[in-house]
Amino acid sequence: MRQSLLLGCAAALALSGCAIGPDFHRPAVPGNAGYQSTALPGSVHGTSNSGAAGAAQTLTVGADLSGEWWKALGAPQLDALVARALQNNPSLKSAQASLKAAYEQTKVAGAPLLPSISASFNPTRNKTSKALSPVPGNNEMLYNLHTLQLNISYQPDLWGGLRRQVENQAAQAEMQRFQLIATTNTLVNTLIVTLITQSSVNAQIEATKDIIATQQKLLDVMEKQYRLGDIAEAQVLAQKAALAQAQATLPPLHLQAEQAHDQIAALVGVTPNEMLPEIPLETYRLPATLPVSLPSALLSQRPDIRAAESQMHSASAQVGVAIANRLPNVQLSATPGQAINAMSQFFTPGYGNWSIGAMVAQPIFQGFELMHLERQARDNLLAATEQYKNTVLTSMQNVADTLHALQDDSDALTISAANEDAAVRSLRISQSQMSYGDISPILLQAAVQIELEARLNLIQAKATRFTDSVALFQALGGGWWHRNDTAMKVPSTDWHAAF
Repeated sequence: MRQSLLLGCAAALALSGCAIGPDFHRPAVPGNAGYQSTALPGSVHGTSNSGAAGAAQTLTVGADLSGEWWKALGAPQLDALVARALQNNPSLKSAQASLKAAYEQTKVAGAPLLPSISASFNPTRNKTSKALSPVPGNNEMLYNLHTLQLNISYQPDLWGGLRRQVENQAAQAEMQRFQLIATTNTLVNTLIVTLITQSSVNAQIEATKDIIATQQKLLDVMEKQYRLGDIAEAQVLAQKAALAQAQATLPPLHLQAEQAHDQIAALVGVTPNEMLPEIPLETYRLPATLPVSLPSALLSQRPDIRAAESQMHSASAQVGVAIANRLPNVQLSATPGQAINAMSQFFTPGYGNWSIGAMVAQPIFQGFELMHLERQARDNLLAATEQYKNTVLTSMQNVADTLHALQDDSDALTISAANEDAAVRSLRISQSQMSYGDISPILLQAAVQIELEARLNLIQAKATRFTDSVALFQALGGGWWHRNDTAMKVPSTDWHAAF
């Protein structure tokens, strides 16, 4: 009997070595994938009259990203704020705790792969009716009965359905991991872009204040001229209107700066009343070298692609679960124990008892439920596969758009710098002519307005060049593989080895 039992167990274990259903393999990127139809340029040209924002940049195809790529912007205060955000942001910490729970759930899903063992001890005091035969061996009507028993059960995973369920849960945990990484990348990107925006708005505020001061001086001169009878009142009123127009642009800029501060505070994990450093736009430096990952590398680097891959992996495993649910299932059980009248009889020969059993269950007819569940699982796998392909295409589009923006915004900066230089010269000439009375105040007002718009456009163009570099690092995956965004030791992704 023991030999038969051992042979049965060995056969069950041998059968459980296989897993029914499709084995997941990462899809390959299309062989002709690229970011543009022509060869990528080797550099992004700069402009000499735009300061640090006008620097040229080298594009290095196939280069790796740094885990702390933002340090290439050359702003230590920015580095400190990013470190605070990664340490204190509540949303990030919540996602990290949820990820730990997801990995624990993977272990829970694997528990049925091992035998289940429980113990029970049941001490009782009993009295038998005279109408019945005495129950204990000593024919006493009043007796004690103490029962100690183990309950052992094991379900051989004949078709791999349980292991596919563990595979499904592990893939779900991996998807959550990459969603956390994507959240971290978005946090870093949003913080840096907001800091650059804040710097840009502060620079625009200062430029607008300079223009307002110039307009005020011009108004003072024109009021004196009006009192002397040199100009008409209409010209003074027109200058007052121009001054008010310039002043009206300040409140919206202040609002943008205040909102940027509040957003930075929230990202860093502090309240809005916290004093945070404001970085001048001139502090930033363009990264001299920009990496450009190969399209095939995006499959491993982009967290959104990895999350979509994990979703597809989960859907693949669920197909195996659905197939296994339609096949026969075996349940093994054993209940060794002892039943005694006195504690001194424990572990004494002759008081032991045991039972061994096995049950085979086969679904026969359940209203075609299992068949439709399998079809549903296969359709979900098809949907996840197409969603993965769409994520890959969207990611490549994101990188391509960012590469285009690098060059086009550099051209825009060159034009803005030339325009601002021309506007400054024109204003100086107009101011000189105005002092000699060669032009009307209306023409001078127009020159002042043109110079203000040109200066604001130049500031925005400079900020855009910095945010373009930030966007490229984000589009290429953010270098997460050189950091530990999960704040934990990530378990092995090999679910076979875990169980």
